[in-house]
Amino acid sequence: MESKQRRLLALLAVACLFLPSASAATAVEYCKKGKDYPVKVSGVEIVPDPVAPGQPATFKVIASTDKPIKEGKLVIDVKYWVIFPIPVHSETHDICEETTCPATGDFVIAHSQTLPSYTPPGSYTITMTVKGANDEELSCISFGFSIGFVASS
Repeated sequence: MESKQRRLLALLAVACLFLPSASAATAVEYCKKGKDYPVKVSGVEIVPDPVAPGQPATFKVIASTDKPIKEGKLVIDVKYWVIFPIPVHSETHDICEETTCPATGDFVIAHSQTLPSYTPPGSYTITMTVKGANDEELSCISFGFSIGFVASS
């Protein structure tokens, strides 16, 4: 009887992986805890959530700064979580293509991308680093997101 209960619990745990998750606030962590970054991040919005392979997805970072950003870059690193994080993608963009420059006060960094239809479903982590004109680190955040099981036809 005990082995049947264990099998049922294992089956339920696997089934939970296939259920769509409810949209919720995305937890954001700074890369270096305690560092006083010039760009403060108050939140991240992911649309859709979970992300669907073969469909466009937008990651919006809500931020603020007292230091005007006139140029720089946004570095994006993506890791896929199996048992441990596996680096799967890295790209760099001109920050002024992801937000309006000069960025000062409250602003949004929005990055949109369509993931290939063969992208494996599961848990991922993005690290986004905002670098200024002289490559100085203005902010660095990390947050998780999920890719669902539905691909476009």
